[in-house]
Amino acid sequence: MKLKTLIIDDEPIALEKLRSYVSKVPFLELTAACRNGIEATEVISGSQIDVVFTDINMPDMSGMDFIASLTTPPLVVFITAYADYAVESYRLSAVDYLLKPYGFADFQRAANKVYERVSLRREQPRPDRRDTASSTPGDSLFIKVDYRYLRVRLSDIRYIKGYGEYLQIHTIGSTSPLLTLSSFSSIMERLPSSFMQVHRSYVVNTDAIQSISKNRIIMDADTYIPVGDSYKDAFLSYLTTRSIGAPQKK
Repeated sequence: MKLKTLIIDDEPIALEKLRSYVSKVPFLELTAACRNGIEATEVISGSQIDVVFTDINMPDMSGMDFIASLTTPPLVVFITAYADYAVESYRLSAVDYLLKPYGFADFQRAANKVYERVSLRREQPRPDRRDTASSTPGDSLFIKVDYRYLRVRLSDIRYIKGYGEYLQIHTIGSTSPLLTLSSFSSIMERLPSSFMQVHRSYVVNTDAIQSISKNRIIMDADTYIPVGDSYKDAFLSYLTTRSIGAPQKK
């Protein structure tokens, strides 16, 4: 898997350093090297970019302003000489940040994080165009329970829990889950994009989430679902694109 890469830095020496580092990472493929956000905007409007490595402090348009200006930004690693920018970079869902002066080992570490994030996304099956109707009310799934198939509206599924070789499917209005012999990979192929795996044992219908607190998803007063370490980055990315308001500074 090759990741199409865009690098941005207004300093020629720093840009060449990035170019050299990208060439040393087998899974990175350099698409363009830009001196500022304006050049980068032109590149990204005409190319499919998987990851951006960008300096923050640049004239005219900072790296953060550039990323914030994109409707659907790619994965990003920010580069800065100031550690204070780290918190702000994560507000924009940065995968990582590199603090100058950094070496190849630091760059490789950040690149590996990007690769892991992309791999995680691609492991989760997505519906094709034939499945886009799954987001409309009334769509359903036949679930085999014992010796019969029950029709269940997708919008009625609150969350799914893995239980050995079985799945417990929790639905609205029912105190007992439906138990079926299946796997997450099989059922995810038949679910719309509103469903998301957040733990090795849980898939949630994001439309049914009541609140989120301290890495826990609260479905109701009695149901708390943990967010697994391997799924935190993807879930944070989902949350960032669907929330407003910043945490208060202490």
